[in-house]
Parts: sequence; C-alpha cells; structure tokens
Amino acid sequence: MPSAYQFPLQLRFGDVDSYGHVNNVRFLQFLEDARVHWLREPLPAGVACADGEGRMVDFVTAENFTLVGRHEIEYLQPLLYRPAPIGVNLWVTRIGGSSFDLGYSVTERDGSSTYAYAATSMVLVSRSTGRPVRLPAELREAFSEYSGDQVPFRRRPPLPADTVRPGAAGGQG
Repeated sequence: MPSAYQFPLQLRFGDVDSYGHVNNVRFLQFLEDARVHWLREPLPAGVACADGEGRMVDFVTAENFTLVGRHEIEYLQPLLYRPAPIGVNLWVTRIGGSSFDLGYSVTERDGSSTYAYAATSMVLVSRSTGRPVRLPAELREAFSEYSGDQVPFRRRPPLPADTVRPGAAGGQG
C-alpha cells in the first residue's frame, strides 16, 4: 500500500475498550491526527504557495476551510495496546474540483501488519457562503506529490438478482 506520508501514532491506554483492543471509534481520531499533521508538513520540493514556501494548511485561510464529507473504514484485525507507535499511512487517491479523497492504512510502522484501511473525502468550502470552492492550483500540485492507488477495500459480493432483501418490494406473494 502506498505510504506517501506516514504519521507515527502513540497509542494511549484510554484508546482501549472493555474488549481489550483499540475501540473502533478511536480510528477516526487516528485518521484526523495523521491528516492534521500531514497538512502541516512543508510543501514538497518545487511546490510553493503564492507567497513563497509554505504548508498545505496555508491554503486554509480566513476565506475558506475544509470539511469532511465522508469516511469509510474497514477493520482487518484487532489492534492491541502496546508502547511502540503504530503507523498511520496517508495518500491522495483523487483530486476533484473542490474536493479530494485520502486513503489510509493503519499498520505496523514497518508495514508487517495492517489493522485497518480507510478513506476520507474532504471539501474546500467558503466560510462566507458555505459553498464549495475550487482547489487552488498550488494545492492540487502539492496533493499530486502524494498520489496513490485507491484504497483496497474488500467489497462484499453483490446479492444474487433473485434474492429479495427484507423490506424491499417484490417479495413472495
């Protein structure tokens, strides 16, 4: 899996639930932690803000901000508390007009085990209108430096055509 950016994340004892593993809702916080740190990293070499060198977060201004539009997480195996940090790997899977999608893997830092795959859709929005605004060219260029494949989610097989789901029209009569 691509690792355009790896954020080392120290688990906290409070991340663990009564089942003895990291609670599923904590994974959303892990994604946010990695995303916020990534956006504060210096821009890749050769990519600059209009006012010089900067960070991706510099494109979030008094005029606009980013919103999460969607999250998807697939849990692959339990993550147990331990003192060694894990890795939250992040990459860009799609760059749209006003939105971008991120892929993540929550892994051992050396990639030997993967605990979850995730994806987030983000939208750049005007503070004054609440409407999406176009991603600046410099930000698109920075995102392209972190581009990678789609998240390899395991998809459920489609239901057979002759199977009627509960509550759907067309049941036995």
